[in-house]
Amino acid sequence: MATSELAGTKAGEGTHGTAGKNPHLLVHEAKDTVGVVVVEGLKAGTDMLCVVTHDDSDFRLTAKHDIPIGHKVALADIKSGDTIWKYGQDIGKAVADIGKGEHVHVHNVKTKRW
Repeated sequence: MATSELAGTKAGEGTHGTAGKNPHLLVHEAKDTVGVVVVEGLKAGTDMLCVVTHDDSDFRLTAKHDIPIGHKVALADIKSGDTIWKYGQDIGKAVADIGKGEHVHVHNVKTKRW
């Protein structure tokens, strides 16, 4: 995956002007591979409005699992061993394949520190 690809749309190519819309997921930087859930009770099958805060672009993504607020969602398929990017920072590596729209957490991501 090119690091700026988000759910099939490059950051900056979505609909601009998300003011007044309530996003389900925030993505902070174009190279991020995960976004953060910002609503309570997100259910599997939800068609999420995702907003890239860097440029206020948006895109849609379907949640594959119930995902708690504050947890991460894969923006595209991630292979085991790939670096996970959040807030434009390397936060670890995938230890299992993670599908687009799936929950990303301690069960499938580990730090690179040890």
